[in-house]
Amino acid sequence: MTVPRGYAALLPAYLAGLLALDTQVSFHGQLALGGLTFAVLAAALWPLAPLVQAQAVGVVLFATVGEVTGSLVWGVYHYRLHNLPLFIPPAHGLVYLSGIALSRTIRARAVVWAAAVGAAAWGIAGLTVLPRLDVAGAVGVPLLLVFLWRSRSRATYAGVFLVVAALELYGTSIGTWRWAAALPGLGMPDGNPPSGVASGYVWFDVMALLVAPWLVYVAGGTLNPKRWIRSSGDLLSSIRRREPIGTMSASGASSRASVT
Repeated sequence: MTVPRGYAALLPAYLAGLLALDTQVSFHGQLALGGLTFAVLAAALWPLAPLVQAQAVGVVLFATVGEVTGSLVWGVYHYRLHNLPLFIPPAHGLVYLSGIALSRTIRARAVVWAAAVGAAAWGIAGLTVLPRLDVAGAVGVPLLLVFLWRSRSRATYAGVFLVVAALELYGTSIGTWRWAAALPGLGMPDGNPPSGVASGYVWFDVMALLVAPWLVYVAGGTLNPKRWIRSSGDLLSSIRRREPIGTMSASGASSRASVT
C-alpha cells in the first residue's frame, strides 16, 4: 500500500500557503480555509488503500484531542485568534501523508539520520544558544530519538518530524501560532517552537497505526485487526527490540509495507 511520492512536495506546499493565508483572514475566512482543507484531505485520501486512509483519519482524531488539550485547555500555545482553526484537524492528516511520502522519496536511512541529528542538535541549541531557553522541548527530544532508534516505523516518524519541524518554524515565524514562554502551571521554559514538539506527533502516529486496523474492520473491511497486529508486530512492543537503522526483519518488513 503506497502513498504517491508527489505528496512529499505538494502537501507541504499547500500547508505553507494555508498558514500564510490564515494570517490575512478573519474567523469566517478560517472557516472557509477549514472546508477547503477537509476537501484537500479527502482528495488526497481517495486513491489510497483503506488501511492508510484509516491511519490518516486516526491521526486527525488523536491530534484534535491533543490540540484541544494543549491549546484551548492547557494554553501551552495559542493560535492567532485564540481559537482552534477549523483547518488544523485535517492539516494533521496532510502532515502525516507528507511524512510517509517523504520517507519513501528519500532513502529510509538518510531520513532517519536527518531527523535524529536535527532533533538532537535543536534540543542542544535550545539549552545553549537559542534566544529562548527551551527546557520543555529538550525533554521531548529523547522520546523521539528512542522511536527513531528502535521502532519498526522509524522512517515514517522521521519523515513526519522533518515536515513538522519545517511547518513549526514557518508557522511561528509568520505568527499563525505562538508557544508560551513557559509551560502553564509548571513554569518550565519552552521554545517558540520547542525542539521536542515532534515527540507529540510520534504518539499521534503510534496510536493511529494501532487503531487503524480496527477502524477498517468496523467500517466493514475484511482486515482482521488481531491477525494484522500479530503479523506486523505490536508497535509499542517493537521499541523494546533494537534493529539497525536501514534494516528490517521479516515482521518489520510487513509492518513497513502496511503503513507506506
